[in-house]
Amino acid sequence: MLEETRFADVLVTLTLEEKASLLSGGSAWETAAIERLGIESVILTDGPHGVRLQADPEHFSLDASLPATCFPTASALGSSWDVGLLTRVGEALGAESRAAGVAVLLGPGINIKRSPLCGRNFEYLSEDPVVSGQLGAALVGGVQSRGVGACVKHFAANNQETDRMRVSAEVDERTLREIYLAGFEHVVTAARPWTVMAAYNKVNGVHAAQHGWLLTKVLRDEWAFDGLVVSDWSAVTDPVAAVAAGLDLEMPTTNGSSAARLVEAVKAGRIEETTLDQAVARLLSLLDRAASAASAASAASAPESAGDVDFDRHHALARLAAAESAVLLKNEGAILPLNAAPTAPTAPTAPTAPTAPTTIAVIGEFARAPVFQGAGSSQVNPTRVDNALDAIRAAAGEHLRLSFSPGFALSGEEDHALLAEAVESAEAADTAIVFLGLPNGAESEGFDRAHLDLPDVQLALLAAVAQVNRNAVVVLANGGVVQVATWQQHARAILAGGLNGQAGGGAIADLLFGLANPCGRLAETIPLRLQDTPAYLNFPGDGDAVSYGERLYVGYRYYDAKDLPVSYPFGHGLSYTTFAYSDLRATVDGEGEEAVVRLRLTLANTGPVAGKEVVQVYVGDVASSVDRPIRELKAFAKVELAAGESTGVDFELRARDLSFFSPLHGRWVLEAGDFEIGVGGSSRDLPLTATVSVQAPALARPLSLTSSVAEWLADSAGAPVLMQALAAMPGSTLAADPTVLHMVESLPLDRLMAMTGGRLDTAGIRQFLDH
Repeated sequence: MLEETRFADVLVTLTLEEKASLLSGGSAWETAAIERLGIESVILTDGPHGVRLQADPEHFSLDASLPATCFPTASALGSSWDVGLLTRVGEALGAESRAAGVAVLLGPGINIKRSPLCGRNFEYLSEDPVVSGQLGAALVGGVQSRGVGACVKHFAANNQETDRMRVSAEVDERTLREIYLAGFEHVVTAARPWTVMAAYNKVNGVHAAQHGWLLTKVLRDEWAFDGLVVSDWSAVTDPVAAVAAGLDLEMPTTNGSSAARLVEAVKAGRIEETTLDQAVARLLSLLDRAASAASAASAASAPESAGDVDFDRHHALARLAAAESAVLLKNEGAILPLNAAPTAPTAPTAPTAPTAPTTIAVIGEFARAPVFQGAGSSQVNPTRVDNALDAIRAAAGEHLRLSFSPGFALSGEEDHALLAEAVESAEAADTAIVFLGLPNGAESEGFDRAHLDLPDVQLALLAAVAQVNRNAVVVLANGGVVQVATWQQHARAILAGGLNGQAGGGAIADLLFGLANPCGRLAETIPLRLQDTPAYLNFPGDGDAVSYGERLYVGYRYYDAKDLPVSYPFGHGLSYTTFAYSDLRATVDGEGEEAVVRLRLTLANTGPVAGKEVVQVYVGDVASSVDRPIRELKAFAKVELAAGESTGVDFELRARDLSFFSPLHGRWVLEAGDFEIGVGGSSRDLPLTATVSVQAPALARPLSLTSSVAEWLADSAGAPVLMQALAAMPGSTLAADPTVLHMVESLPLDRLMAMTGGRLDTAGIRQFLDH
């Protein structure tokens, strides 16, 4: 190993006991140190949307952490679909980490949102691996550009909190590769993270932190990962099996117990000392990277090296990120933005558009007591918090009169006086802005949600407001999806702000008054109801296992394949302007693994103001030998255009974008044929389509004695071998009778051999298989 060669001098000076001690934490948040050799410890601390560095590292507390900028959570940032923005957020996170003396920031989390009930979905980016992979890579690149390691997590198939430390995700290899590993693969190969975190759960019966196939074969051998693999905190049940599988660092400290077990295992011959050497070398490499980065920052007089972070600038970036991530789900009659007279609705059944409001009722406790992050290890102590009520007052101007009513208690208990006050306020106003969402503590690490509903008191409030004011605008604060189908008829507009960080209140005001144009797009489908979701019958599993029975059909792949109605599709989002797609041209160069599909289209801003559109490219295989989703996202770009401006947008799709993973062949394979490409603004809004024909070598299915007769007959090389053996079989007309042959096509060949009682001469068949 390269690391062993580089650190050979250090390795030979370490005793076996010292090597073992380095492979688990020295404390709750630090690696172990060896003073006699000058091996110092480094700090790893929680992210992913802010630096959660405990003020007292010896005592775990979610509240007692140093102040840091709380950026929007990943569920919000995912809806930005903005690689450049997430790079900037990553840079800010890296700068604050460097200033705090942190070597590794534990994030981003890029696990797939398999079920909307997962309690930690607010920490994850998307239901799609292309979005998760590209945005995750941007965050990693940004963090590491500031000399701090990122830790992409949780590897792998960590898609629920229920029984998270014991449950086994039972998932087939193709689904793993195409859905749950693909985002990690992109981040590892494109952004080269310093570390990868092994998850709590098991994958097909083996703990992820002790999973040799995951940690060594896939991560290191196939993806060429050269960094350090760290466990999630207390994820290791067997430190010997973990190190043997490819884990390098167990966290947190085990007070010497894991080191003692490793030493004993080496002495007993159950693990080679050279295996420990590999892990120690990777740890030394991480320490070297961290020390080099700190020296470089100090030599360059970087502000963060001296602890001088520009928190005001980061707060402004957090406000921009919150605005860019918010999704305008609905805007009936163009009621938003509020600082301009809305346009008349286009639908003949739509209500008459209101005039510009002069009085606004702000309703909902969340307007002044915002919910802006989830609970658990990602909880940040913000440097400051903006609330939407103050920001709305600042943005409203002198011509608007504002009132505020809390509407409901944060406890969730029914308060009739608060409800009556809110209704009275709404009745006296032109427009009512109603702040709804999931209360603090509803979304957290450690447990899953039980339903998708908003609290009853909030739904009752909205219904009562809508009865007296037809111009209700809902602002949502939630990380995981909430059901909207049961109440959205009460709202003229719905602005989904997400868990939008410490500056989210200002961003909401910017969006409501048109100071910012909504440009977020859903990175997760909003279903009509929980029962419609793909994993409904399998989540969160039974006993100690959870079956991924929906296979590839996660999120929009499932809804689109079944043509199920949804509240809002994947990729959906409205703007204060309009966009037109035209002139899609698609060309193919090369074939097989060298095939490239080049796309060019024209995007025009046909509306009255500048705006950003997320151009999405979906691909479907017209005829495949295996089951494939009807369309899958393969590329996207966020494009900014002035009013009336148009531009060309280009994409390149590679062979991998057209391929599926074949467990039979142990690789990604591309089949020749036609592929339908759809381009547009969501998985269900694809105004441009094109069909391209791609050439590739014929895909030969590997033959064996367990292959069916039909598979043998379909193989150009195997068919004549089998037919020759059948023709030579004494007393049989099987080779000459198509009807009888058709009857046995489903039989595995070894079953047919057994049924012939030895009359089938298999010498030629076995010789064929041997070669």
